[in-house]
Amino acid sequence: MIENNKIRWVIVLFSLALAGAWMLPNFYSFKENQWWVSKEKLIYGLDIQGGLHLVMGVKTDEAIQDKVKSLIADLKDQLEKSEIAVNDITALKEKTGQIKVSLSKEEDKEKAEKIIKEEYTGSILGGARLRVLSGLEDHSLVVGYNEVELIRLRKGIANQVVEVIRRRIDEFGVSEPVITVQGEDRVLVQLPGVEDSARARDIIQRTAKLEFRLVNQEIPTERLMEWVQSIEAEKGYSLNPQLPYPEYVKKINEDLKDKIPANHILVFQRAESSNSLQAGKIPVLVRTDSGAGGDILQTAFVGVDEFNNPEVIFHINVSGRKIFSELTGNNIKKPLAIILDKELKSMPIIQSRISDRGSISMGRGSQDIRKEAEDIAMVLRAGALPARLVKMEERTVGPTLGRDSIEKGKKAGLFAGILVIIFMLLYYRTLGVVANIALCMNILCLLALLTSLGATLTLPGVAGIILTIGMAVDANVIIYERLKEELKKGSALILAVRDGYRYALSAILDANITTAIVCIVLMSFGTGPIRGFAVTLFCGIVTSVFTSVFVSRTILNTFIRWFHLKSL
Repeated sequence: MIENNKIRWVIVLFSLALAGAWMLPNFYSFKENQWWVSKEKLIYGLDIQGGLHLVMGVKTDEAIQDKVKSLIADLKDQLEKSEIAVNDITALKEKTGQIKVSLSKEEDKEKAEKIIKEEYTGSILGGARLRVLSGLEDHSLVVGYNEVELIRLRKGIANQVVEVIRRRIDEFGVSEPVITVQGEDRVLVQLPGVEDSARARDIIQRTAKLEFRLVNQEIPTERLMEWVQSIEAEKGYSLNPQLPYPEYVKKINEDLKDKIPANHILVFQRAESSNSLQAGKIPVLVRTDSGAGGDILQTAFVGVDEFNNPEVIFHINVSGRKIFSELTGNNIKKPLAIILDKELKSMPIIQSRISDRGSISMGRGSQDIRKEAEDIAMVLRAGALPARLVKMEERTVGPTLGRDSIEKGKKAGLFAGILVIIFMLLYYRTLGVVANIALCMNILCLLALLTSLGATLTLPGVAGIILTIGMAVDANVIIYERLKEELKKGSALILAVRDGYRYALSAILDANITTAIVCIVLMSFGTGPIRGFAVTLFCGIVTSVFTSVFVSRTILNTFIRWFHLKSL
């Protein structure tokens, strides 16, 4: 331990200055061009400033199934371009991404394996590698992912979900969001300070999967409506809040698969006189073997049409212009379905070849329609979610409740601090003054440490700070009682101080290390409030040991020398 009191004071003052520098941004707002050590502020949790807490389930299996469908078409095209005769390519196990490739000739197997290895290594969603798992006797190959690649694929989907949600939230204007992956198929979203929780939830959950599909007009709309009404009556279901639209569309297409032509899907458009799909929907049959996806988008924004109604205007990126140009150029005077999350938003007639831009009509203008247009443009700019999200848990905390809680927390902390200070002054007098100075520095260092770590302060965290106040003087009590024992033995005051601190150190470290171990366990395995409490308490242990053992001895040594104390 450092015995030179001047060096000790240098360390104490440096620590005090550093803590003050870290804490200053909490009280003073620096400009962008102003330099400072750190401009980080103490982050308040949902239970303090209010906001939205969501746990979303990621439908990774559905994402893999969609990938398998597009992969089948792409693989077939790739093999045919390489002059490999293909009988059929079918999905064996869609949830695990297994595909059966039936070839016409046995000798083409080796060539097909080579193409799969060269063209589909690491380029699949999430960085997973497509492999030839086995060969069958009937000139066929089984292609898919092994267990390791499947785990990597699911993690990649979840990580992409986090990134897309983060981009959307950044545009939504929420500061300090918490967006993390939990396990393989869950995402935690915490949005402190958000006021319109319903809109935030809708923006997060919206898949924003944009598709451009050609419309099949061979089957009249009246017949399609008869099919839908008939199957709804037979199966006993309809579009309602208990059966969300994505599930409804999936169910309808599965139940009508014998009537719907191959490579087609039924989607629905909101009737012009209705304000929702539940109030009125029109079935439209679109082709799935031709068209383009939302990955060709460069940007999207809200504009107005010739009737001053809001519309979403989108620009096509360079790589997608050829695709969109061919799609529109080869189908002039035909309707093109613009589909967002399986809902047909508009169905314009292609008048000429289009390569660089298009628009989504939103219908008659109103404040709600314009807000919907802005949200659609926002999620299109941020990108589509690679998988559908399902709400698993939701908690909304109002800012009024948060303010009330933090005010009560402040009062509790102030009351606890005053009681501790009074007790130490009455019982230990001079030593109590030293302990109280160290206590004040301890609180400053604790808040500065939490700020520098970017920790989120929650109500359990406030409880941890209050508990730290009580625990902070515990080490001083041990030291002072040991110091009194040394004085009773007849030791000089300066020697009693040295030996009191030295002999008490092991007991202080033992007690705080065991508590710190518990905090580490809680931080590792706990979530939410439990983790917040553990982080705050662990930081409090670090700062209280420093102030109680190091700072208080430095101050006490100075008091003894300045005031020539002979006893305490």
